[in-house]
Amino acid sequence: MKVLKFGGTSVGSVKSILSLKRIVENEARRQPIVVVVSALGGITDQLISTSQLALTGNEGWKSAYEEMVDRHHKMIDTIITDPASRETLFNQVDALFEQLHSIYFGVYLIRDLSKKTQDAIMSYGERLSSIIVSTLVRGSRWMDAREFIKTEVVNGRNALDSDLTNKLVRDAFDDMPRVSLVPGFISTDRTTGEITNLGRGGSDYTAAIIAAALDADSLEIWTDVDGFMTADPKVIRSAYTIDELSYVEAMELCNFGAKVIYPPTIYPVCIKSIPIRVKNTFNPESPGTIIKDKIENDRKAIKGISSIKGTTLITVSGLSMVGVIGVNRRIFTALAENGISVFLVSQASSENSTSIGVRDEDAQAAVDVLNREFGAEIEDGSMFPMHAESHLATIAIVGENMKHTPGIAGKLFGTLGRSGISVIACAQGASETNISFVIDSQYLRKALNVLHDSFFLSEYNVLNLFICGVGTVGGKLIEQIRAQYDELKEHSRLKLNVVGIATSRNAVFSRDGIDLDNYREQLKNSEPCTPEKLRNAILGMNIFNSVFVDCTASKDISALYQTLLTHNISVVAANKIAASSRYEDYAQLKETALRRGVKFLFETNVGAGLPIIGTINDLRNSGDRILKIEAVLSGTLNFIFNELAADVPFSETVRRARQQGYAEPDPRIDLSGTDVIRKLVILTREAGYRVEQADVERRLFVPDDFFQGSADDFWRRLPELDDSFEQRRRQLEAEGKRWRFVATMEGGKTSVALQAVNRSHPFYGLEGSNNIVMLTTERYKEYPMLIQGYGAGASVTAAGVFANIMSIANI
Repeated sequence: MKVLKFGGTSVGSVKSILSLKRIVENEARRQPIVVVVSALGGITDQLISTSQLALTGNEGWKSAYEEMVDRHHKMIDTIITDPASRETLFNQVDALFEQLHSIYFGVYLIRDLSKKTQDAIMSYGERLSSIIVSTLVRGSRWMDAREFIKTEVVNGRNALDSDLTNKLVRDAFDDMPRVSLVPGFISTDRTTGEITNLGRGGSDYTAAIIAAALDADSLEIWTDVDGFMTADPKVIRSAYTIDELSYVEAMELCNFGAKVIYPPTIYPVCIKSIPIRVKNTFNPESPGTIIKDKIENDRKAIKGISSIKGTTLITVSGLSMVGVIGVNRRIFTALAENGISVFLVSQASSENSTSIGVRDEDAQAAVDVLNREFGAEIEDGSMFPMHAESHLATIAIVGENMKHTPGIAGKLFGTLGRSGISVIACAQGASETNISFVIDSQYLRKALNVLHDSFFLSEYNVLNLFICGVGTVGGKLIEQIRAQYDELKEHSRLKLNVVGIATSRNAVFSRDGIDLDNYREQLKNSEPCTPEKLRNAILGMNIFNSVFVDCTASKDISALYQTLLTHNISVVAANKIAASSRYEDYAQLKETALRRGVKFLFETNVGAGLPIIGTINDLRNSGDRILKIEAVLSGTLNFIFNELAADVPFSETVRRARQQGYAEPDPRIDLSGTDVIRKLVILTREAGYRVEQADVERRLFVPDDFFQGSADDFWRRLPELDDSFEQRRRQLEAEGKRWRFVATMEGGKTSVALQAVNRSHPFYGLEGSNNIVMLTTERYKEYPMLIQGYGAGASVTAAGVFANIMSIANI
């Protein structure tokens, strides 16, 4: 035989209750079954709230009561088609409601609501639903749980009298019909016969008690989810159903917030090795989750992640605790005697403090109890008053195989640390089935997501990107991400989730990811955005594995980096401003990234997609020392001087550079040497030297007065330089030389200058917009290292940004 339990959602609507009917009648064709039902969804809460209205003398109890009557009447009218059966059922239901009305009226009159009365009121939900379902299911027999589920008072609370209950259950079901229909949750006191209950969620417990007493083949819990999930699907959309769990794993997940099964349910069937299957009334074809003693071929270290909101951590501390026997006994005895449950304990090895986790609603009572218990010690100063920290959350990772997998705890705390989540307290049993820790509740969503991803409970490793700037570089980057998206998912198990895109005017955000096929249309219809709004939106999303990608040239956007890094958001910058700004600011960004365990990457600041900065870092990290840097760092200027010819004057080459996308939007930045100076400063700093832009010696080729006034003025005057450049070009041509605008660093001294190089120089044959860097180091002194390639262009710059992003994904 089998026991099936249906929760409130399974009897809460016409659709669900008719699904219940089909499930039960199909199962009854195979074997005898016991069906345990909860109250209609939400009715237990309504019974309680209505009693509170009556207690306070609020006339609203009457309308609340009538709402419950009306709901049950409508349910009967809809699902019971036989007139005679419907009439009989209405009489039974109305008789129960008349009793309930009398109780409410008594509470209203005398303004008193004892626990006994409250228990009686709460019992009506299951009593009403069970007789409705019994009438609906053909051939079923209604059985009164109050006759065989018995409790006794233990420490002021109702506890199951297991021996008596098991005997009475076996007697009651000695002559078992095909379908037995039992109201869950309710019970009676073994001595007084008064109505009691098994606690919220107690219908699960009722079903488990009956299954264990009758040695059922299995227990099925029918609810509104497909089974236990790897995490809360409301928080983690990629969470999925766990096929199999051990009893221990299920118990741990239930105790830490997974509200699939009422925790006491597991014990009665566990000792009888009766499997539990959790199934979905709304999706009966789903196999659900099976809970049993041993899982064969179980290779997963982590089965699930669960959490408890509303945690308060109370710390009991004092020097008198060190080495004193019995302090913890006093803590837990005092709390137990006052009915306060502790779900987490963390103690320092020095024994001078013990932290306990309780629910927020128990926090003040727990503090008062412990302050009284240790009142004498607090008064003489040997112990401190209790310290309570609220607004916390507790997370548990659960899996019996953790004890066979080295490094789980290290991976757990390392993952949290990289995401900027501080662990306030932690606890781990010797069995290693559960590792629990307490964090600030504002980081709960972020922590759950990053852990779910890190432990490969989700199918993909996820990187969440905020892209600022959708011009030439940003636009190309988004195209590249879109083109590579499926390839990365399939072959690298990496999901690049673009969760934010911003321009100088607008921004769009989506935690689930933005559709990159029509993001420009979304931007047009989005709200206005400023750097401050952008920052607040990113921090407000508080999303895990975040990377901010700056494809702008904005000083205001670069000013956001420090805040983002401080909040453990990595930064990838095509924007040169931050890395070339004041040395103190640059150093602070680098130090913050290092301290917070995130990345500040700006490879494309120099050489677009060329691996220049990375190579310098690799050389230094391997113990080499950079002695000298010589470089052509402006693809724009190299393009201009390579294009210069008898029939192509200087002013025309500048226009071509701009038209072909090599030049900055304002080419004066290139011609003034500003762009090269920034790049040289960045390289010099990465090489280990302290330098500011003002320290760079400048020998320029365009007079200073050309950089005054507007851009239009500049373009108007530019042809004035054509003749002088042509004369000098002819002279160089006769000498077999070419112009190169060279940036030089030697021993920390820096300069930029237009130089004429001959055919034997490595820079002579540099074509188009290519860049070249020559590194002289202690190891590469006789034969310097050369790095050469495309140094300008949106596509290669975007590719360099993409490579930086991928390097973060591969951490």
